[in-house]
Amino acid sequence: MSQRRPTRRATRPATGTVQKKSGRPTVNQRQTPWGIIAAVGMVLVFAVIISVAVMRGQHTTKSASGLGQIIPSTPIGAQTAQEQPKRVGNTTGISGVLAWDTDGWPGNGDSHTGALEHQHVTGPVTYAVVPPAGGPHNATWMNAGVYTKPIPSERALHNLEHGAVWITYNPDLPRTEIATLTKFVGEQSMVTESQQASGVANQANRYVDLSPWATNTLPSPIVLSSWGYQLRVTSAADPRMQQFVNTFRNSSKYSPEYGSAVDGIPVQTGGRPALDGSRHPNPAGSP
Repeated sequence: MSQRRPTRRATRPATGTVQKKSGRPTVNQRQTPWGIIAAVGMVLVFAVIISVAVMRGQHTTKSASGLGQIIPSTPIGAQTAQEQPKRVGNTTGISGVLAWDTDGWPGNGDSHTGALEHQHVTGPVTYAVVPPAGGPHNATWMNAGVYTKPIPSERALHNLEHGAVWITYNPDLPRTEIATLTKFVGEQSMVTESQQASGVANQANRYVDLSPWATNTLPSPIVLSSWGYQLRVTSAADPRMQQFVNTFRNSSKYSPEYGSAVDGIPVQTGGRPALDGSRHPNPAGSP
């Protein structure tokens, strides 16, 4: 009688081993994924390059002194309320520009009913137009340039009177848009100022102020203002911005006090821009 031999079960190789024909199992060596590591590294490097480029777009030039930003001082004194100025037709040829009556200023300074007021006041002003494009303002202007915090309208308006363009924006504007605005200011040409006007030899400025508004209450995300005129846009890439600057900045036709400086004020009063201010540092201290 034949005996049944016990059936042998096939033994599976242990996990992580490969059965070789010649005998003993060998451990499978895991290879380092150098290709994936290299790809991730390239992505990180690219991200750093982009970040640096954006930051450079926000900081194209430094203040002339290199000592950091000082916000112009806020006027203190009796409150003044601006009278409602009269709107007039847009004759500039730039689509969308709002215009207010500027009779007498530029001009001989005579007052006209409904025209923008232009008197000097010592204290804060409640403006009828937001942001203001003219009206009562402080007797001391500010040092023009790029500011990263709100600036007092009473000093900014004096700059408009001297021929500056003021670009202001809602504080919730995306950083990329702010970077584009900053780059835009840096692309404007320097305007040479007389030593008599600025108090500094060979002084120059771009005659553009850039600053955020204090609250998100502007009539559009970005507003450009000159004396008596305003352009409200939704994008920092709007081509009308350059048209506006070309028309009103340092203009013998539109600037009431054409030829006056937009710097030269001691920095504790007139401020020191974070970027793109004057060619040479403004005086230290207060007047």
